[in-house]
Amino acid sequence: MGSVDESVAAAVAAPAAEVVFRSKLPDIEINNSQPLHTYCFGKMAEVAGRPCLIDGQTGASYTYAEVESLSRRAAAGLRRMGVGRGDVVMNLLRNCPEFAFSFLGAARLGAATTTANPFYTPHEIHRQAEAAGARLIVTEACAVEKVREFAAARGIPVVTVDGRFDGCAEFAEVIAAEELEADADIQPDDVVALPYSSGTTGLPKGVMLTHRSLITSVAQQVDGENPNLHFRTDDVLLCLLPLFHIYSLNSVLLAGLRAGCAIVIMRKFDLGALVDLVRAHGVTIAPFVPPIVVEIAKSPRVTAADLASIRMVMSGAAPMGRELQDAFMTKIPNAVLGQGYGMTEAGPVLAMCLAFAKEPFQVKSGSCGTVVRNAELKIVDPDTGAALGRNQPGEICIRGEQIMKGYLNDPESTKNTIDKDGWLHTGDIGYVDDDDEIFIVDRLKEIIKYKGFQVPPAELEALLITHPEIKDAAVVSMKDDLAGEIPVAFIVRTEGSQLTEDEIKQFVAKEVKAIPCFLCFHHTKLESICIYSGTGSTRIFSKRIGTISTKTRAPSHKRLQIIKELDLMTEISHHAALQVVFYKKIHKVFFTDSIPKNPSGKILRKDLRARLAAGVH
Repeated sequence: MGSVDESVAAAVAAPAAEVVFRSKLPDIEINNSQPLHTYCFGKMAEVAGRPCLIDGQTGASYTYAEVESLSRRAAAGLRRMGVGRGDVVMNLLRNCPEFAFSFLGAARLGAATTTANPFYTPHEIHRQAEAAGARLIVTEACAVEKVREFAAARGIPVVTVDGRFDGCAEFAEVIAAEELEADADIQPDDVVALPYSSGTTGLPKGVMLTHRSLITSVAQQVDGENPNLHFRTDDVLLCLLPLFHIYSLNSVLLAGLRAGCAIVIMRKFDLGALVDLVRAHGVTIAPFVPPIVVEIAKSPRVTAADLASIRMVMSGAAPMGRELQDAFMTKIPNAVLGQGYGMTEAGPVLAMCLAFAKEPFQVKSGSCGTVVRNAELKIVDPDTGAALGRNQPGEICIRGEQIMKGYLNDPESTKNTIDKDGWLHTGDIGYVDDDDEIFIVDRLKEIIKYKGFQVPPAELEALLITHPEIKDAAVVSMKDDLAGEIPVAFIVRTEGSQLTEDEIKQFVAKEVKAIPCFLCFHHTKLESICIYSGTGSTRIFSKRIGTISTKTRAPSHKRLQIIKELDLMTEISHHAALQVVFYKKIHKVFFTDSIPKNPSGKILRKDLRARLAAGVH
């Protein structure tokens, strides 16, 4: 038998046990081997005749039985149009009942749905449709012209939900088909949702969420004897947040269906309309994001009586401070207010406020909840990867069957996000306190959250460096009380340049306007490519060396020929400053002599954020 000294030495030499955090709620049995639509309609026998989807704009109401039937009809119609297992349907839609019919119909076929904001620019939509391999596009009047020519050139059918347009089918015709007789042979790891996310770095990537992952994520929230989100069959759930965002798709639509709630759909946020719908339908659960909370809290038009029916307010997509919470609570005195925390790649929910549980827990202000059940969470040192204990800030990592399968056609980014042990690295810095509550303190990842919208810095940087007087640029986030975060730019001017902050802001703002954009060329060998914005300004991009010249007047149309083949978009995207959506703007500009970078040329955004925090610009 060894000595005491030997035993002590062995104990010291042994590696420390990894600190893993779990939910305060017990794990539950989750049947995630069934198709997602089967799982969502699991309470059909109980709720078949109850309202399921209510269109807040038109007043149209659909029972659970009708929604289930219409999803079968949508599946049959989509199959008739050539959609099958493994295909991708793009939902380019604002909130509407047809979004749900299309999503559930595609799911029945074993197809995936990639969701996109209809107010994206044509370039952004085309890029996502190409990358996702969209087989069919479902859209509405406001976006038809953005996709019609693009889709026609590729033989992609376009279906519209709100009227007839040349070259497009109507959704009413799609769901006129007889119900699908049998669902496809769906496997648990088949992809059912393909949202696009910038992840921790770079441009948007397709996030492969499977039937298994979405069922697991929804079950973690609303299933069990003591569900983390206590949704009831008599609840009325407000669907205001855009369904093309995974938070709303998962925690509102799918969770609401699973729980048997009535779901009131709003196409867009309008404070007066919101109050009217809450009163008319007796809304009891309201998922919001902080900018909406701000408007309600500060509006003298909204009283506690207006929102008296609401018993639960879920806030996600961006952190919310104590002062804002206190002001908001005066308008919803009968409600529990809490926050969650998620990331598209995580399924998306990592943590949820336990004050929402059927048997609630006391929670702290500023916390984003505790890790969801049936999952593991750990905090690691960003530099060493070592697991950290309680109250020690580090990178948040999550593991469980709810996380993504990976990034579409991007194994390298997948490997950089999910490690060999199955831990998904979020890029967020936070800690777990003594009561298992999670607090976010910083962000490693590059993505900027402006009013809940994702703003990839790489897109704005690509735009900025096309300016002839900008030598280098970096975009990072700056904290903002109203927006959560705002994009700010560090700019290195070319030698002798007197470029001003206002000129840079105007340059970016001009690019994000919804103005006509024509792609033209004036050499048969396409040695240069011209982007004519329709505003009298023309930029010439050399195909060979990427240099830029600017002309102040419109080119002669006799010397230019419109490019009709939009597949050239991909080829010129590295050289051309193409339009980006309205919220991707620069709010502040700081001039600097150089952009800090590592040896491989990667921008050291952490250093730039540290400058902002220290007030040293």
